[in-house]
Amino acid sequence: QVQLVESGGGLVQAGGSLRLSCAASGSTLSMYAMGWFRQAPGKEREVVASISRRGGITYYADSVKGRFTISRDNARNTVSLQMNSLKPEDAALYYCAADRSYSGSASTNDHDYDYWGQGTQVTVSS
Repeated sequence: QVQLVESGGGLVQAGGSLRLSCAASGSTLSMYAMGWFRQAPGKEREVVASISRRGGITYYADSVKGRFTISRDNARNTVSLQMNSLKPEDAALYYCAADRSYSGSASTNDHDYDYWGQGTQVTVSS
């Protein structure tokens, strides 16, 4: 079983950048595809980006393509989400999640993810 802890959230002005990190413990991160999800108040949780176990496959939501970059460092058991050109609509609680299915892909379905962190808050002021 893997434990996930997110960090790096905060308050930023529109147009600014943040880098979220997800640290894994209790298991080797390379065993899991990883995803970043977010949930804003009153809205459903949505996928932001996902990455396959070895990092060769990535997926981005249309709303963040060209602005966000997901990456992973399996040797350090971390996954990151670099967020640039932030918009007020990016404000949400951001979660990282781990998918143990060994599918080789990067799922965008939150039901495929088995382990979740507690989340880190991102606030974007206009």
